[in-house]
Amino acid sequence: MAGTVRGTLALVRALFVLAREGVVSSLPVEGLGPGPALGLRLARLVSRRQPREGEGVSPENLSRALNRLGPSYVKLGQFLATRPDIVGARVATALTGLQDRVPPFPREAAIAAIELTLGRRIDDLFVEFGEIVGAASIAQVHRARVLTPEGTRDVAVKVVRPGVRAQFRRELDTFGFMARQLERFVPASRRLRPVAVVDTLAQSTRIEMDLRLEAAALSEMGENIAEDKGFRVPAVDWERTGRDVLAMEWVDGIKMNNVPALIAAGHDLEALGVAVVQNFLRHAMRDGFFHADMHQGNLFAAPDGTVVAVDLGIVGRLSEASKRFLAEILYGFIRRDYRRVAEIHFEAGYVPRGQDVASFAQALRAIGEPIHGQPAETISMAHLLTLLFEVTELFAMKARPELVLLQKTMVVVEGVARSLNPRFNMWVAAEPVVSDYILGELGPAAKLRDAGEGIQAILRLAHRLPEASVGLEILARELPELIENGVRINDDTLVELVKDTKLGIISSHIAQWLTALALLAIAAALLTGG
Repeated sequence: MAGTVRGTLALVRALFVLAREGVVSSLPVEGLGPGPALGLRLARLVSRRQPREGEGVSPENLSRALNRLGPSYVKLGQFLATRPDIVGARVATALTGLQDRVPPFPREAAIAAIELTLGRRIDDLFVEFGEIVGAASIAQVHRARVLTPEGTRDVAVKVVRPGVRAQFRRELDTFGFMARQLERFVPASRRLRPVAVVDTLAQSTRIEMDLRLEAAALSEMGENIAEDKGFRVPAVDWERTGRDVLAMEWVDGIKMNNVPALIAAGHDLEALGVAVVQNFLRHAMRDGFFHADMHQGNLFAAPDGTVVAVDLGIVGRLSEASKRFLAEILYGFIRRDYRRVAEIHFEAGYVPRGQDVASFAQALRAIGEPIHGQPAETISMAHLLTLLFEVTELFAMKARPELVLLQKTMVVVEGVARSLNPRFNMWVAAEPVVSDYILGELGPAAKLRDAGEGIQAILRLAHRLPEASVGLEILARELPELIENGVRINDDTLVELVKDTKLGIISSHIAQWLTALALLAIAAALLTGG
């Protein structure tokens, strides 16, 4: 009962704040029933500012409202910015620039959290533990110095905010209550699956609050890009890292949201933009693992022009099929081969077989042709992917969460590049990376590699055949009974088969296939003889 009352009060407060900031009155009225339509009209009465017709949700109003409601709502907004498939492209764009605005917690509380997590005194861990350099809803960062055999070096120390887990747990319970009421009383909201959204947010937040996982992401990306030039991530200090603490290399550089400082330092802004875009695409297509929060505040330009990315609390992964799907789509649009792009969707199983490939290719042409021949500043790859996902809805294509996250990140990355160079041409920057991937995965060398892997698989199978032949001997022993009584292999025989072959799970599959082939041959022989 207390939870219901608390949830109801929180829902009323949230609706009032959203209405007061003009967010509710910005929503479209068309298609609403009498009750919700009346609610929108009442919201306009309390709004500080009336939106103009067709203006939509104001990013400033939405940001102000969520910051008034608290850090958990800010985190919800940041999460929804990664899910345009749920809230729509316009709202997701409005949420993209949402930043935490929370006061820092005391340095003493950070020290206590570090000592509790690592089980060592602060003076044993750091030569110097400095003041706060940045604060957010989940954690804040301090500058510190550590002693090494070579001397001392600076590190950045990220510390989870005390009590934040309990606070988020309470507020996520409230979100869950709101989502359940929304699904219950507003049927139109069910297609957005608000309860599932809250569950996903809860899981995402739990991961983000364990700094060991962010450290692991930094380490994995560091290994992936060890040979790359022009892009890196900070090295992790594992000795000083735990669930609530992450120590990493200090980055000496200029944040990419400070364009005047980049210019004053003599950086090549166009080259920085190209480096950001090409490395993001390389990570996605080559590694299948990418930084999914690459806004300007998380990117630094080092003195030598290297791009340094921090804050890997949100990362994305692509399967081999999704990597190839992405590369072939971009390559197809670059080459204006819309038929091939359509076929890729069908081959990947993203579009149901009942749809028509030619009609789908026609829809893709309607997206792709307008971008060719336009000035560089009007060509947007992120916009293209947004339109692509809109068109695929007409052909019953199901949303792929990993591709949606990729598309959202591409919007942000392209925005970073254009903030550095307004005439940045995304297609020209992307073409070398996409072409290299296509050549490496689909070219002659790739076909030879695939053939070699196929030959190795056959050789491995041939090597296992003597062991699998034991299974055939068992089959031959059981054959008279099989012909007499039908195909019945009792449990003891199965146990004996697995024990005698000593193949484990993989080899048992081989034996099953050989058994099936033998039975087919026997059946064919019996039918022929009959």
